[in-house]
Amino acid sequence: MQSHPLFKCQEAFLSANGLYKSVSLPRTVFWRAGERKQVMNNINLRLYPGERVGLVGLSGSGKTTLLRSLLAIEAPDTGSITCLHKTVRPASTAKLRWYRRAVQYIPQDPGASLDPRMSVRALVAEPLIRLNVDCAPGERAREALEQVGLDARFLDRLPHELSGGQAQRVAIARAIATRPRFLLADEPLSGLDLPVRAQVISVLKKLCDESGTGLLMVSHDLSVVTQLCQRTLVMDDGKIVEDRSTAALWRAPHHPTTRSLINAVAQLPTRAHPNCNAAELEAL
Repeated sequence: MQSHPLFKCQEAFLSANGLYKSVSLPRTVFWRAGERKQVMNNINLRLYPGERVGLVGLSGSGKTTLLRSLLAIEAPDTGSITCLHKTVRPASTAKLRWYRRAVQYIPQDPGASLDPRMSVRALVAEPLIRLNVDCAPGERAREALEQVGLDARFLDRLPHELSGGQAQRVAIARAIATRPRFLLADEPLSGLDLPVRAQVISVLKKLCDESGTGLLMVSHDLSVVTQLCQRTLVMDDGKIVEDRSTAALWRAPHHPTTRSLINAVAQLPTRAHPNCNAAELEAL
């Protein structure tokens, strides 16, 4: 298994090989079946321990489908997904409890994903109980909240008593409670204003750096990706069209989609991204 240039000495933690997925488009006439669109077209992907990766692309490029496949929520038509040499797809959902502990999900809208009837304590402890994690759920929930900058006062609050930034931190605490090896996040900053967004970015970066947890973050905003991610994948029409260090991609975008995403940002960075050094850029 080949390593990425930025992670030459490491073996991939999570791998996707030859993923294809097509969906039916709405019928234009009722007597004729709708056409099919390829939303994943020969996707090959390697994620390495502890790295922070951005997955960007225009709407409809296949980002969410790829994320759902990596989460083992949606099955690709063909292809395989492996984690630590174990098969994730194709595999029975009932046999993936080990994978649910190792890979956790941060949702886009915590307000919709957090049960309004459950306390923060119960919400953060729920995956520990469901996945039979050997720990004291209440104590682990308190610890996870502290990791995201929320103290014990929040344990008995309900979701409607939280601000948007606090709710997103609870969603992150819920994801890290099982002490996963990798986090998969779907636009986790899109609904937050700029000051709160900066705080959540700081929380995610600190968590990854201190615990060695990896992160794959789906986003349409390259300016967010540059603040957090060492490597960036660009998707277009169901394919990964760029896979490079974030600094190299910003300096010299190769694909028209990448250039359009960069042009959508009001101010472009004038120097290399701090997560990448000159030697890494030269290697690419």
